[in-house]
Amino acid sequence: MAETLVNPMVTDAVTQSNVKVVGEAPAMAISTLYQAMAHSTGILFENAVAAAQQQNILAQAASNMGVMQIYSLDTTAVAGASEKVAQTGVSDNLSSLMTVLSAFQGGR
Repeated sequence: MAETLVNPMVTDAVTQSNVKVVGEAPAMAISTLYQAMAHSTGILFENAVAAAQQQNILAQAASNMGVMQIYSLDTTAVAGASEKVAQTGVSDNLSSLMTVLSAFQGGR
């Protein structure tokens, strides 16, 4: 094989170029990694905001449905039902007891 002489300036330029590429490789890799992490973190926060908005919408809808149910009930039916549930018909019980007592006293 015949030896060909290469200008030392050319070999020096190629060597410097190779050294530059090898020296910059770790920095480029880390910068790519940081960029990917920043993008992932941005998507994470976007999803968190979207989830919070959906939760607020659901809470407002549930509150609205509760208020609509409260306003749609008949007031006398609600009073009677709450009296039965809470067993707070004390005044009705006392008045009926007075009626029964007065009936017995009048019959003597």
